[in-house]
Amino acid sequence: MSELVRLAVIGAGSRGTNYARLAVATGRAEVVAVVEPDPERRAAFAEEYALPGDAVFSDWGELAATSPLADAAVIATPDRLHVGPAVAFAEAGYHLLLEKPMAPTREDSLRIVEAAERNNVLLMVCHVMRYSAYSRALKALLDSGRIGEIVSVEHLEPIGWWHFAHSYVRGNWAREAESSSMLMAKSSHDLDWLSHIIGRPVRRVSSFGSLSFFTPANMPTGAADRCVDCALVNSCAYSAPTIYGRFLGDPVGERWPLAVLTPQVTAERVDEALRTGPYGECVFNGRNDVADHQVVNLEYTGGVTASFTVTAFTDLDFRKTRIFGTLGSIDGDGRRLVVHEFTTNTRETMETSTLDGASAADGHGGADASLIDAFLDAVRTGDRALIESGGRDSLHSHELVWAAEQARNTSTVVELQSIGALAVG
Repeated sequence: MSELVRLAVIGAGSRGTNYARLAVATGRAEVVAVVEPDPERRAAFAEEYALPGDAVFSDWGELAATSPLADAAVIATPDRLHVGPAVAFAEAGYHLLLEKPMAPTREDSLRIVEAAERNNVLLMVCHVMRYSAYSRALKALLDSGRIGEIVSVEHLEPIGWWHFAHSYVRGNWAREAESSSMLMAKSSHDLDWLSHIIGRPVRRVSSFGSLSFFTPANMPTGAADRCVDCALVNSCAYSAPTIYGRFLGDPVGERWPLAVLTPQVTAERVDEALRTGPYGECVFNGRNDVADHQVVNLEYTGGVTASFTVTAFTDLDFRKTRIFGTLGSIDGDGRRLVVHEFTTNTRETMETSTLDGASAADGHGGADASLIDAFLDAVRTGDRALIESGGRDSLHSHELVWAAEQARNTSTVVELQSIGALAVG
């Protein structure tokens, strides 16, 4: 391998671009090829990394069919388009950094895992929460035994009202048939993280939730199909011009969410996107069908329980977690941990080195950069222990999502007898 890890980026949207920039910023990687069907995004990406014409592709099959140009492939295509390139590049000998979820279905997810194993390539799924300084500090604290044995956990994912509208009403994950369930697209992170933190297998799952608010039944009187034509544009909480207008001139906000609306972020281009594209449509027009709130209850071996809530109706912020143990408890807000020890009845606040904010534009508080560091080190050294979110671990996390969706849709409690085998109880 050359001194630098050579990366091919498959999908030059928000996530692929973010991972590429973080990798190059380490000084330990270079981007040598890109696949992107959108000509404007493809040209901008190629220009950013000075890629020659024979390293720029509109179709991943063209790159996969050539002699390997890179050591690893970053798979950042839409959710339902992961399996094809992931399997093909594993077969071609590329190590894989795969955006979550692996795939919306068990069959396709297993195909990816087996392709990586069959070809002895590294597979890291981008469950970035495992890699944050906050998570590592919390895991070390729990493993030290300071609060005894975990008995129960409360965990909240506050998506944020405008973020939900952006991604799950107007955006790429608005319809389950075109992407995946909201729980898979957004909260596979959280079910993976809970298993990582608790350190036990799940036995039973129940779940409740629905699409309750972003429906035509809740469209205000006098609302228009598009925000720029709406009399309520200055008073609606979900007004697209208001939501996106405040990010103009903000370097972080222009990376995300504005770069999702248009590759060239200017006031004129954003205005055009709101007049012609999905991000300017009324959130009550009925185009979306994924849940806007959900509760998942989990019972782990040994009787440990966890309750997880994900909801659109919050500010966009870090996850909130309360962990209750036999000797103490921990309250965490994504930045700091407050430890209460029962024996001494004392509390200690521990600051972690979490950076910036919780959004994708902020790199999920530094977790994205930590994930990239781990992946590059694993590729360079071949040390699989550096990959905390490998294929089999991620497959188990996905099983929890499928079980929760089965439980929600059938009003049952689902038992996980083994990975890949679900039974309704």
